Amino acid sequence: MANESPAKGTGKPSAMVDTRVIYCGDNLEQLRKLPDACVDLIYIDPPFNSNRNYEVFWGETKEKRAFEDRHASTQAYVEFMRPRCVEMARVLKKTGSFYYHCDWHASHYVKVMLDQILGENNFQSEIIWKRTSSHGNVGRSFGNNTDSVFFYTGGTDYTWNQVFVPYSDKHVERKFTGIDPSGRRYTTSDLRNPGIRPNLHYPYTASDGITYQPHPNGWAVSREVMERYDREGRLYFPKSHNGRLRLKRFLDETHGERVQNLWDDIAPINSQADERLGYPTQKPLALLERIVKASSNRNDIVLDAFCGCGTALVAAETLGRQWIGIDISPTACRVMAKRLRDVCKLREDDNYWRHGKGFLVRDLPRTEKQLREIPPFEFENWAVIALGGIPNKTQVGDMGVDGRIYPLSAVPHESGKAAGQLDFMDDWYPIQVKQGDKVGRPDIDKFEAAMIRAKRKKGFFVGFDFSNDALAEIGAFFKAQHTVIVPLTVREILDEQIAQKLA
Repeated sequence: MANESPAKGTGKPSAMVDTRVIYCGDNLEQLRKLPDACVDLIYIDPPFNSNRNYEVFWGETKEKRAFEDRHASTQAYVEFMRPRCVEMARVLKKTGSFYYHCDWHASHYVKVMLDQILGENNFQSEIIWKRTSSHGNVGRSFGNNTDSVFFYTGGTDYTWNQVFVPYSDKHVERKFTGIDPSGRRYTTSDLRNPGIRPNLHYPYTASDGITYQPHPNGWAVSREVMERYDREGRLYFPKSHNGRLRLKRFLDETHGERVQNLWDDIAPINSQADERLGYPTQKPLALLERIVKASSNRNDIVLDAFCGCGTALVAAETLGRQWIGIDISPTACRVMAKRLRDVCKLREDDNYWRHGKGFLVRDLPRTEKQLREIPPFEFENWAVIALGGIPNKTQVGDMGVDGRIYPLSAVPHESGKAAGQLDFMDDWYPIQVKQGDKVGRPDIDKFEAAMIRAKRKKGFFVGFDFSNDALAEIGAFFKAQHTVIVPLTVREILDEQIAQKLA
């Protein structure tokens, strides 16, 4: 399975549950709606400040708070996760697998909880992933640069596809020392049988003209197989006539090295990574692809109940699996939807989804009332992304600018790093967002100052409503500075009536 070629998941959606769907909301509520034993693989990477407000997003400074500040206690975190893990254990098939990704803060408590819910006998291994390089200053302790991924299964008869990685250059140089006349590297292995096999006791006259006697236990293969090995040039003839006949094992025919539980070969997401989205706990796609390959087959159902920026969903889609994503953050749901469109070339379309090709996002806030109730930074991110912009990565020091819109002419056509790093381009429009009842003149004054500092000639201001003084100031600013501020209401965005204003 390690060499499985990526392919779009084009099979029909499951008859048991809707797949290729992202649900926006509390995962506990959504998990309770799923039937028993309907999922083949579950992966979760829950944040430590898991709560209904989902406070961390886009590198927000709250992520840097101490663990005690982010959560009342370790016990509170475990109590939050326990009912969710109970529901995930319920929806997991007996042939399924469960992966829980966490760091050092509470991993030991998580392990005890999972033993209780999934059963100690269903614990398979603790995967240690090196998520960062060594730290320069860790004080009076050792640096914590690894994560744990606890791997459980639903029963003893679970899906398993052995994953391999290429041998290291050092291992190849040390072990595959032989060079065949064809130029292929090889190592050799014994042809003797590990147990006594009288029916495999036969002298063998090889193509080198020498007759070799079997080991007292007998040969490892029959005469017919030995002859085939000889014809194919797979026999290694000893330099001494008293030596043992051996079998050549060619490097280019090996699967590589079996992956163990120490994963130090998958690099974390850094500032130069093509896949980087700016999500603070984003995991590399290669990590999720390894898990999906090992513990599921094509068209199996993969569930990520804390799917964040959607890495598990992208891995599942590109490897031809069905998938279900759940996240409480409206911003995260829109970001992962954009990622599925851009990376997987899927259409977010009900008709396509019904034919097993597209995908859907369900339960996003659709009313002004719902949008008034989400956290302020969530509302800011929702508004910026709804306009096709890019939110600020921090909520501090934004100087009155919550996001940027890059006009189509500024965005490079190629994909990869150039498409994801837009800060170097000076062709952009600022976006300011206010969640209060009505945008007033002081709000416009601050945005005007920000636009003057940034030397912008056009900007967008999003609010639920604008006072007459605010609208008058926008007009006066245009007359005085020849600078355009476009007021946009939440209702206009929800009704998709903003195309002309964005032009």
